[in-house]
Amino acid sequence: MAILKVTDLKIGYNGTTVIDNLRFQVEEGDYLCIVGENGTGKTTLIKGILGLIPPYSGQVEYSDGLCRNHIGYLSQQQKVSKDFPASVSEIVMSGFLNNKVISFGYSKKEREEATRIMKKVGVDSYVKKSFSELSGGQQQRVLLARALCAAKKLILLDEPTSALDPLATADFYSIVKNLSNEGMAVIMVSHDVMSAVRNATHILHLSSDSYFFGTTHEYMHSPFGSKLIMPQCPCDACAHNTKKGVVTDA
Repeated sequence: MAILKVTDLKIGYNGTTVIDNLRFQVEEGDYLCIVGENGTGKTTLIKGILGLIPPYSGQVEYSDGLCRNHIGYLSQQQKVSKDFPASVSEIVMSGFLNNKVISFGYSKKEREEATRIMKKVGVDSYVKKSFSELSGGQQQRVLLARALCAAKKLILLDEPTSALDPLATADFYSIVKNLSNEGMAVIMVSHDVMSAVRNATHILHLSSDSYFFGTTHEYMHSPFGSKLIMPQCPCDACAHNTKKGVVTDA
């Protein structure tokens, strides 16, 4: 059963339509990468899913027990002031505040869950450190842990690796893929098409006048994917192996 269903969505800003007649759905454990040229509405769509922008028409529906407050969200990496005082554990625990009407501190269950999540994403060894002392890759993993504290079944990631070096990017993608394998639904906006086809189960490719939605395998053989991914032989493509392919930035 789909936990998120987008039907005939028309959305934009200030009366200008950015996305029109969009349809797709996400099920538990799906790893959907949203790719496409700049200005085609990738971030707009994320904001629409979060309810930050109302649609002109169409619907964004949550099902299977999912509600908006139970969606984790991680935006593009932001610069943090060097004197930002919060510790890693404080940053991560703040993810639970999204689901609290009134805060009276954190429960034992929440503290145990935060510890489990920090270990999962590899930040448990520096929980007492100041967030501002960490590297960019470490900070982004901390923010991912915070988003996971808010998430129940779905997490949205808007170009989370755009400011990271290649090693930190590879580590981040590995963590996210493991989350998907464990049943968390993931929607990630990315310009890294190669990583998208290596890791995602589904691709949503937005363009100025149309879109593609389907499995990664279907995308690689579609007119959208074939323009970006050119395997050396059909066997490579059918095996979902793009290591020898050529990818141009979307």
